Amino acid sequence: MKKRKIPMRKDIISNEMKPKKEMVRIVKNQAGEISIDPTGKKSGRGAYVSLEPAAIKKAKDKHLLDAAFGLKIADDFYDELYAYVDHQKARQELFGNQSK
Repeated sequence: MKKRKIPMRKDIISNEMKPKKEMVRIVKNQAGEISIDPTGKKSGRGAYVSLEPAAIKKAKDKHLLDAAFGLKIADDFYDELYAYVDHQKARQELFGNQSK
């Protein structure tokens, strides 16, 4: 059997390359709105963050997503992102890597 290539993406918080399935995409659409993209297929400028709640707290403290997208992002988006990442991390621990 042939080995399948694992797509890698760069985490904008830690600058590490990780498998795409271990990350979540955040997208800025043409209207300048920021949203979480769980499917990875929304159109717009995307950036990836790892599924680590501690990394999201670090991003909120230093406003790292603001620099990546070039605009001011509200703290409530960081809270929403933290809740999403925390939930996905718990799912991975509960069900293993078969979730998604």
